Amino acid sequence: MEETKNETPERNLNFLEEIIEADLASGKHSSVMTRFPPEPNGYLHIGHAKSICLNFGLAKKYGGKTNLRFDDTNPVKEDVEYVDSIKEDIKWLGFEWANEFYASDYFDQLYQWAIVLIKKGLAYVDDQTQEEIRLGRGTVSQPGKESPYRNRSVEENLKLFEEMKEGKYMDGEKVLRAKIDMAHPNMLFRDPLMYRIIHTSHHRTGDKWCIYPMYDYAHGECDSIEHITHSICTLEFDVHRPLYDWFIEHLGIFPSHQYEFARLNLTYTVMSKRKLLELVRNNFVDGWDDPRMPTICGLRRRGYTPEAIRMFAEKVGVAKRDNIIDLSLLEWCLRDDLNRRSNRYMAVLNPVKVVIDNWEDGKVEYFDAPMNPEFPDGPKRRVTFSKEVYIEREDFMEEPPKKYFRLKPDGEVRLKYTYIVKCVGVVKNADGEITEIHCTYDPTSKPGAGEWRSVKGTIHWASVDHSAMIKVNILDKLFTEEQMGSIPEGEDYKNYLNPNSLIVKDAYAEEDLLKDNSGIAVQFERVGYFFKDMKNGGYNKATGLKDTFKL
Repeated sequence: MEETKNETPERNLNFLEEIIEADLASGKHSSVMTRFPPEPNGYLHIGHAKSICLNFGLAKKYGGKTNLRFDDTNPVKEDVEYVDSIKEDIKWLGFEWANEFYASDYFDQLYQWAIVLIKKGLAYVDDQTQEEIRLGRGTVSQPGKESPYRNRSVEENLKLFEEMKEGKYMDGEKVLRAKIDMAHPNMLFRDPLMYRIIHTSHHRTGDKWCIYPMYDYAHGECDSIEHITHSICTLEFDVHRPLYDWFIEHLGIFPSHQYEFARLNLTYTVMSKRKLLELVRNNFVDGWDDPRMPTICGLRRRGYTPEAIRMFAEKVGVAKRDNIIDLSLLEWCLRDDLNRRSNRYMAVLNPVKVVIDNWEDGKVEYFDAPMNPEFPDGPKRRVTFSKEVYIEREDFMEEPPKKYFRLKPDGEVRLKYTYIVKCVGVVKNADGEITEIHCTYDPTSKPGAGEWRSVKGTIHWASVDHSAMIKVNILDKLFTEEQMGSIPEGEDYKNYLNPNSLIVKDAYAEEDLLKDNSGIAVQFERVGYFFKDMKNGGYNKATGLKDTFKL
C-alpha cells in the first residue's frame, strides 16, 4: 500500500508572483532585481513596511536581490537623519539590501540623458512661471496650450540648459520640460517637467548642483541603470507608468518596467508624511518615534516586533485595488506573536489595598509561576505573597450584578497562584471611597497542598511590600475617526485627534519585572502587553488581551 503524505497546500500566487514566474519561465529575465526607493524626507511608516516586505520578500523567494536606493532629488526636504532612520528600520524588520544607492549617484548620467533628449528635439527649456505652466496644461476635458518657448532650437535649449546648470538663473526662472503632447489624455504627458532650479545645498553633493531632476524623469532611469527587473510601486503611480516607459524607450536604455499594487490604508490612521511631520513639528506627539505614531520606529517603541509586522504584511496580501485594513488586524498579529514569546508578570494599574486579617504580621510566602503558560514545563518565576496586597479597584464591587465572579462582600476569589480569600469588610474615607478591603484567607486552599477547591473568580495582585512602582502609558488610537481618509475636503484632520490617546498611570508590579531582559514586550496578566520605553523609562501598552479582529 502506497504511503500518503500530509502536505500543507500552498497558497495561491499573488499577481506579482505570477508576473515574475512568467518572466522567468519565458526567459524575459534570468534573475529578479527589485528595489526599495524611499525619499529621505521623513520616517518610514507601516505602509512602507508593507512595501519593504514585498520588495525584499519577492526577491528572496525567487533568488534575486533588492537594492536600497534613496530618491534624494529634492534637497529642500531631505536630511541625513532620515537616511539613517530608514536604514535602521529596514534592518530592524530583518532585511539586508544588496547595494545602497542614491539617485544623486546618477546626477551626471541623468544630466547627459537630458541632453540626449534635447538633441532629439524631445525636451526644451521653458521660461514660464509655475502658475503659467499649470494653467497651460488644460483640464481632463480640454487640451493644454503649448508654451511660447516650446519651439526653441536645439542649440538654444542646450545653451540655456547648461546655463541653468551653471547657476545663472534664479529658482523658478526656468525649467526643462519634455516635449510630448499637450493634448494627451494622460495629463502627465502634457510636457512634464524634467528639471527645476533649486539653489539649496544637497546632503550628499553639496553645492555641485543647482538643478535637480523631477521624480517622473529620474525614477525609470535610475531603475534602468540598476537593471531593476520589477519596479514595484503603489497604485497611485499607475498613471505615471506610461511616462516611465516613455523616457526609457526614447533613451534606448535597459527596459525596467513598473508594476503597481494597492497601498496600505489603515483605520484610525494617517500616513501622509506631510501630516505626520506637522504632528511632530507642532508637538502634537513626542517625535517621530512617539508610540502612538504609525511610523516603524513608533511601533518599535510601542512594543511591536518585526515578526508581527512581517506577519501583518503577509496577511494583508497583495491587491490590485485600494482597500482599508482594520487596525485590529495589526494588533492581532502582535498579540499572536507575543502570546507565544512574552514573559508574564502581575501588575496592578488601578490599585486598592487588601489586608488579610488572619495572615501573620511579617510573614512572607513564595509561589512559583510560569514565565509563559504556553510552555508549562518552561522557566518559572517566584512571586512573593504577604499580609497586604494590591488588587485592581475594578476587581471589587460592593453591589455587584449577577454573574459577577470577582471580589465582593462575603464573596471569595483566588489570588492568582496563591490562596482563596474572602472579603469580610471595607474601610472608606470621608468621601465614601474605599481605601482598604479586609479579607481572610483559607490556609487549606494553597495550590499543591491540602484539599483543592475551586472558586469562579481568579484575580491578579501585587504585594505591597514586595512590588515595584512603575509608570505605565496607556496608549489608544491617535485619532477618533475610523475612516481618516474620508473626512470632508478642507476639514482639518487634527480636529480628530484623540484627547485620550495617552493616559499615564502609576502602577505596582512584581519586582522581577525590573530584571526582565527579554527585549520584547511582557504580558501583564489579565491586563495586556507592555513594553519598556527606553526613552522615558515607563511601560507602553502595546496592545490589550482582548481580540477584536475576526479572521
